[in-house]
Amino acid sequence: MMTKTYILIAGLLLATVGAFAQNVEFDKANFKDDKEGLKEAKNNIKDGDRIYEQGAIFFKEAIPFYEKANTFNPDNALLNYKLGECYLFSVFKSKAKDHLLKALKLQPSIDPRINYYLGQAYHLNNEFDRAIDFYTKYRATIQDSWERDDIQLRIQQCNNGKKIVKNPIRVFIDNLGSNVNTKFQEYGAVISADESVIIYTSRREGSTGGKIDPVLNEQFEDLYISTKNEDGTWGKAQNMGDNVNTNDHDAVSGISADGQRIIIYKGKSGMGDLFECVLEGSEWSKPQDLGKHINTKNYQEPSACYSPDGNILYFVSEKPGGIGGHDIYLSRRDEKGKWGPSENLGATVNTKYKEDGIYMHPDGKTLYFGSEGHTSMGGMDIFKSVYDVATKTWSTPENLGYPVNTADQDAFFVISASGRHGYYMSTAHEDNKGLRDLYMITFLGDEKPMVLNNEDNLLASVAAPVKDVVIAPEVVVKEAQLTLLKGVISDYLTKELLEAEIEIVDNEAGKVIATFKSNSKTGKFLVSLPAGKNYGIAVKKEDYLFHSENFDIPNTAAFQEVEKNIELKKLSVGSKIVLRNIFFDLDKATLRPESTTELNRLIGLMNEVPTLKIELGGHTDSRGSDSHNQDLSERRAAAVVDYLTKAGISADRLKSAGYGETQLVNECSNGVKCSDSAHQKNRRTEFKVLDF
Repeated sequence: MMTKTYILIAGLLLATVGAFAQNVEFDKANFKDDKEGLKEAKNNIKDGDRIYEQGAIFFKEAIPFYEKANTFNPDNALLNYKLGECYLFSVFKSKAKDHLLKALKLQPSIDPRINYYLGQAYHLNNEFDRAIDFYTKYRATIQDSWERDDIQLRIQQCNNGKKIVKNPIRVFIDNLGSNVNTKFQEYGAVISADESVIIYTSRREGSTGGKIDPVLNEQFEDLYISTKNEDGTWGKAQNMGDNVNTNDHDAVSGISADGQRIIIYKGKSGMGDLFECVLEGSEWSKPQDLGKHINTKNYQEPSACYSPDGNILYFVSEKPGGIGGHDIYLSRRDEKGKWGPSENLGATVNTKYKEDGIYMHPDGKTLYFGSEGHTSMGGMDIFKSVYDVATKTWSTPENLGYPVNTADQDAFFVISASGRHGYYMSTAHEDNKGLRDLYMITFLGDEKPMVLNNEDNLLASVAAPVKDVVIAPEVVVKEAQLTLLKGVISDYLTKELLEAEIEIVDNEAGKVIATFKSNSKTGKFLVSLPAGKNYGIAVKKEDYLFHSENFDIPNTAAFQEVEKNIELKKLSVGSKIVLRNIFFDLDKATLRPESTTELNRLIGLMNEVPTLKIELGGHTDSRGSDSHNQDLSERRAAAVVDYLTKAGISADRLKSAGYGETQLVNECSNGVKCSDSAHQKNRRTEFKVLDF
């Protein structure tokens, strides 16, 4: 009796286990009591299969049909397999694992590729050891060398991920919201250096031409633009119009620091070139081809960015001769404004895998880019590499870390000039509105160490309250070492907004390093000045006196944003300007070499206007005796006149005058305590128009 009972129980257990692991086909024998439900489920499978068989880009559209059939019969191995596969190509990747595991349990021999998909599902869920197990099982079943290389890359990415997730960085990652993101794909954002404008690519409904790309089964790409509101939110994005967007693919790739120029990608799926558009007032120009050294006939150039001075273009190309499929190159602008021969950035930056989505920070040396290689933890990760001017080498690329990088696709990263905010496309976050969304990253810096009362304080607190205030050390977020100079250029008298040329000079080298223009409609300008130079800034416009500024930014300077509105004075009798980039040795009348560019600019003006007569006036601060200051100012003014006459300017057009401390521009007179910078404003050389 005992034996019979044991056999009966064992049989019931086996039957129960078999029921859980039994594959249930969609046939009449299994659903005798619900023929209509079976018919509907089989029709849903047929509709889903019709979509599924078109390829992976259509998989997400098959999901609703397969889900209806799965609700009717959740124990079919093939249906669970297809659902798992489809979910891996959708927004809801996290749903793939359960379906794939069930398919494997119901029918272990269903398809060797299920191990590959389960590897992906666990990989995306940061379950790296389980992912490696399934990837390894799949690798044992394949012979194709390319596919084996792909599996080996994924295993390496899992090993990278195990290390990276153990040391997460402190960030907030926020979806940019419904004014920017939609249920469609948004990606490839670029921002102006001051974060006032964002331009990005979208495949939403209503694209120019209104067509669907038959290869991608998506809307054609268009460029959209949004400006930041006063409260820090982004305004409703607008399509950038027919000058920029066409009936084909149009995607943004790069933007100048001032937002006046953009690089766009134009072309068909898997093939395309790079073009430039310029903001002329409030209208964008038609795209101009970047030329033969950038674009190739039969290969793709998907992304590019400018250096801060606009003289170097970094771009990605899949042309032959590179290190990997897509490599990063650079091209330098020649004297005619054309882009010169390309240079591969080398094996430190480029890998045998894909690099894309590049961005040069306004500091001019930190390159951010996406890569499937290096220490990527899955898909494409974001890295940064810093260029050393002295050694002319790039640093080993550094992974930006988790949770910015994930086991999914994270790419097209850009960062604000301050270094506090990054913007990128990610597919890994739960609040994703579409397959790809745009996010803002706020970098928080290192965590504050917990501060505990010391032992003496703890003992004392038993008898009396602790009166000492214990303050945790401040957490410093490392910001970029550069100055953003921005403002508006207008007419001194009429206040009319002006388009003017802005010249950036390295005073020590005596060299013009960049030129820009203010916007012709708004008068706005923005320039990035990386730390470590003494900059001369000259603003010039025909029929106006030039305006000069000086920014001496040491290597140790922290990030700062300086707003300076500039009013240009018409060339007329009595007009007066300060020459801020004329420098003298301490307490002497000896012109320093850094003055050369400013002096030559003045010579150019005198030659352009041969009837112009001017007075050069020297001014000092209030420190020192009146007589000493008067003498010093006279000698300094005379030194400038002497330089001009030696350069060929007639002496009868020049007058020198010393004013000592009699015309201070602030209240830093004797007896008033002032900072060095306040005194500096009084030490100046001016010129005044005497006749014109």
